[in-house]
Amino acid sequence: MSSSSFSLQLFLDAINRKLCHVISWFTLIMAVLTLLIVVLRYGFGTGWIAMQESVLYLHAAVFLLGSAHTLKADEHVRVDIYYRKFSESRKALVNLGGTLLLALPVNCFIFIMSWSYVTDSWRLLEASQQSGGLPLVFVLKTFILIFAATMTLQNIAEALTSIKKIKSERVD
Repeated sequence: MSSSSFSLQLFLDAINRKLCHVISWFTLIMAVLTLLIVVLRYGFGTGWIAMQESVLYLHAAVFLLGSAHTLKADEHVRVDIYYRKFSESRKALVNLGGTLLLALPVNCFIFIMSWSYVTDSWRLLEASQQSGGLPLVFVLKTFILIFAATMTLQNIAEALTSIKKIKSERVD
């Protein structure tokens, strides 16, 4: 593998690692807000729609923005009846095929199909339909595009990793 593709792989991995650190803080904030919502509602009989919606936004951010790191850490769902018994180069070949034939096309499709959905929301500066809700629905919808973009970038990094493994096995 050339040094430029190796550098690209390191750069893409670094982006996902930084994003993962931010998302881990989102998870903590979400847990604290959920506790606060419960205490306010059942302890004091009060609550705010905006606070409840913020948990929803954080939840969406954790899943949509954390997906690429989950792929990088190889913690995604995989039915590996045969895969676990494969050699490293064969696993890399399966991963490369899955990336090129499934993951990249699906993520590009998601990005393309959601583009107008998100841009229309931004054009309107779409806000919550709930009285007292967050005026940031357009930001929430933006997570879809960020998901597709980060997954596409991580798919490229995964493809480069797979190619490197396939080539190194052939050299050995």
